[in-house]
Amino acid sequence: MNNSELVESFSEFKELKNINKQTMQRVLEEVFRSMLKKKFKTDEHIDVIVNIEKGDVQIFINREVVMDGEVEDAATEISLSDAHKIDEDFEVGEMMSEEFKFEDFGRRNILSLRQNLATKISELEKDQVFKKYKDRVGEIITGEVNRIWKKEIVVLDEDGNELVLPKIEQIPSDFYKKGDSIRAVVSKVDMRNATPVITLSRTAPEFLERLFELEVPEIFDGLITIKKIVREPGERAKVAVESYDDRIDPVGACVGMKGARIHGIVRELRNENIDVINYTTNSILLIQRALSPAKISEVELNEETKHAKVSLKADQVSLAIGRGGNNIKLAAKLTGYEIDVFREMDSDEDDVDLYDFSDEIDGWIIDQLKAIGCDTAKSVLEMPTQELVERTDLEEETILEVQRILKAEFED
Repeated sequence: MNNSELVESFSEFKELKNINKQTMQRVLEEVFRSMLKKKFKTDEHIDVIVNIEKGDVQIFINREVVMDGEVEDAATEISLSDAHKIDEDFEVGEMMSEEFKFEDFGRRNILSLRQNLATKISELEKDQVFKKYKDRVGEIITGEVNRIWKKEIVVLDEDGNELVLPKIEQIPSDFYKKGDSIRAVVSKVDMRNATPVITLSRTAPEFLERLFELEVPEIFDGLITIKKIVREPGERAKVAVESYDDRIDPVGACVGMKGARIHGIVRELRNENIDVINYTTNSILLIQRALSPAKISEVELNEETKHAKVSLKADQVSLAIGRGGNNIKLAAKLTGYEIDVFREMDSDEDDVDLYDFSDEIDGWIIDQLKAIGCDTAKSVLEMPTQELVERTDLEEETILEVQRILKAEFED
């Protein structure tokens, strides 16, 4: 293997790993110097010239010409008579440069050189990937689906680096095929066994925040700020926004004309319902807005326990709670208050408060039902059994027994 062939084989690594020429040149020189140092015990008298463009490496051994019989170190000195065999003009004290041939390394050392280079390139690549992403946590990236596993999707970025999108960081209704384009946010950057692991997320609040920044110029420019985001990925999200310019309606700006701005975000999030709320420091007003689209009659706060008792008309209770209880759960996360919903009763309405059944139904069961807005007998009976099971932590058998007790109240 001659110089050109050796460097040509080394260049395979450069093509695969996207290493720039200057870095490749430095790494090649380091690898050669390491091998030469083992052979000559030092590399101070050696010049290594790497020309990536020409695919060439030249090594020159520099030795001082000394009087015959005075050579103490053959690696750094050469006798006058031996120097004259190369060029009769050499004199004692001059430096003589002689090219070192690759074949002098021996096949085993050349294989070792190649292995060392592969190791260094691999380490360099890992380091570059880590440096590229360590300060990009929270940024949105676009990649290509490369492999789909049961627990994760492997995504390639524009440089061919592998990123990981775990199943738990995917929206439940996400479906991708190999080669599909995918957008996600960088959620975590770790080093595991000296290998960088870049974790992506499509369920993180930051992903939704970055999408808003892309779609709403006023957010990108800082005229509108996102105060808080809470999500049930793929189902519902609530975004509290605030404007620093009284002339700008933050909710209207985020939604856009006829929903133009928010539609793209909703599609990206697999039709996740997004409630944009005008942020306020008034807790009662914030709770009312957070429970949208339900219309609230009254809010009673307990600042010490961070509890809110919310009263609504009967037809607003299910809206406040939402499908699967998502609306009330997200409202609680957004406002920081635990919210209990109570249905207002008309004076002439033939209904009974659940607490009136405390002698037949355990208190903790009543509390579970009240937590989802079922605070009267009829409100429980009007809700399907399966929905009651899904919204509470109660067993179906318990629900059926409660319904039996409540029905008996209205039977003649």
